[in-house]
Amino acid sequence: MRAQPFANCLLLGLVLFVLATPGFAQDDARPRKAKKSRPLTEYMGREIAMTMHYAGAEWLIRNEREREERCSLLLDNLGLKTGMTVCDMGCGNGFYALPIAKLLGPRGRVLAVDIQPEMLFLLRERMELEGIRNITPILGSVDDPYLPEQTVDLAILVDVYHEFGFPEQMLAALRKSLKPNGRIVLVEFRAEDDDVPIKPEHKMTKRQVNRELAANGFKLAAEFEELPWQHVMFYEADPDWQPKEDR
Repeated sequence: MRAQPFANCLLLGLVLFVLATPGFAQDDARPRKAKKSRPLTEYMGREIAMTMHYAGAEWLIRNEREREERCSLLLDNLGLKTGMTVCDMGCGNGFYALPIAKLLGPRGRVLAVDIQPEMLFLLRERMELEGIRNITPILGSVDDPYLPEQTVDLAILVDVYHEFGFPEQMLAALRKSLKPNGRIVLVEFRAEDDDVPIKPEHKMTKRQVNRELAANGFKLAAEFEELPWQHVMFYEADPDWQPKEDR
């Protein structure tokens, strides 16, 4: 075997190893925890949806999305400011991460988390094409986003929370990642509206969102109800909440 092909094989193997490592792009990634249970299929009376496969990534950047969901209107109402650190949880191929990174300016930072390395590969391709440097891709796991603690000003979860197989663990990790005045915002398709053309398991009612978030240490801080299909609900950490084991 010639030296060059052998070296190329070693390099490819190293790349694949890195891509498969949780938190591989994080500045202070923690070691992976052993799973203590299987992902839930139901939580607080709600069916948990399957995670969207990376093979459907093109749907995320479809031409009709702006007309259907008014994505620019959402961006205008997130309260983004230059210099913020924003987490895009379930970032996919970067549909929101890229414009958010531009709005935050060079001193801002986007922590783009996804559990599928293929999605992060697509994100990196789009970052390179647009010359964006202030996004940090993070390979999370199903029960840990591998976020640094007390770092995030805003964590945005667009049509992703309802897919969490470990909702309590993920919300606990998000809570720890927030700065003292940080918020998370859930954007979920309205289950109250039968005209929203989305499968039922991928929709949530406001009542269900509030029930689950309150049970995990968050309180509703603000809402935005001007999108055609989705709720937009902002939450802050509830200082009076106590974890189950402390009650």
